[in-house]
Amino acid sequence: MSIPATMRALEQTSLRGPQDMRLILDAPVPAPGPGEVLIRVAAAGVNFADISKAHGTFRDGPRPPYPAGFEAVGDVVACGESVTAPRLGDRVAGVGSGAFADYLVLPAAAATPVPAGWSAEQALGLVVNWPTALAALKPLGRVAAGETVLVHAAAGATGQAAVTMAKHYGATVIGTASPGKHETVLALGADHVLDSRGDDLAAEVRRLTGGAGADLVLESAGGATFEASLAAAKRVTGRVVVYGLAGGEAPVTNWELVYRHQVHVIGLNIGVLIQAAPRVFGELMGELSALVAAGVLTPARPTTYDLADGPKALAELEARATVGKLALRP
Repeated sequence: MSIPATMRALEQTSLRGPQDMRLILDAPVPAPGPGEVLIRVAAAGVNFADISKAHGTFRDGPRPPYPAGFEAVGDVVACGESVTAPRLGDRVAGVGSGAFADYLVLPAAAATPVPAGWSAEQALGLVVNWPTALAALKPLGRVAAGETVLVHAAAGATGQAAVTMAKHYGATVIGTASPGKHETVLALGADHVLDSRGDDLAAEVRRLTGGAGADLVLESAGGATFEASLAAAKRVTGRVVVYGLAGGEAPVTNWELVYRHQVHVIGLNIGVLIQAAPRVFGELMGELSALVAAGVLTPARPTTYDLADGPKALAELEARATVGKLALRP
């Protein structure tokens, strides 16, 4: 299989935001090292982390200029030393630096096989959004049948997966989204959906739960909504799993946890979970595979953009103008 010397790739040139992302036509094609594979990218996933990196708010994020994107699905075209799987021609999903490009190097051990019959676009989410949602619900959030789960950004890629899985585990689900996305959230099986920009989300959650509050809150909104998430959680036993800060940082003090919000606040970064608790992540991925095999999680239907339109896709995601997963097609 012939591999060219150069490729197209998107490069982030500043920390002023995705509008300063540019298309390069002659970026060098990377070579896989020991334990790595090279894939020809068929689809790349667009995530809020891409926006955080472009604004310089992602902790220990790359310094510009840097190759943009990190999630991709594609076919293995070359293998580094000591790689026995995946094999040439296998279609895999994975995470690596510079996914918004024609080719990407992935760690072989973390390259996830794409289910048979799924297109590349449909498989996006297998290694980022779905594991994040499941980690927030199960090993960290400890969701149980009969509990109430509040899912912020329920119309987004991670939120949609969280709604679907929470219902599967027997929870009552309250989602938040802008009014134009409410039908999407309800169609996923959510029992209630609230306006994400409503005046008093916590009061609405307490009304829907008879004053008790939510047993589990999946918090990715950040900003002012973080306060509402703490106030919406059930006192003493309520859990708030924080895995995003799309609306900006929001502090909570020890005084507030003692006197105002007596809840469990749990931080989740899927990359740290993979590195620090590989056994937990392995079990999580095993459960995820079972959910896919059982048809609980079905192929995504992302909105697809051409690679050159990556800055537009990121701008629309940042403006909350999108629903579900977004993909770039080289």
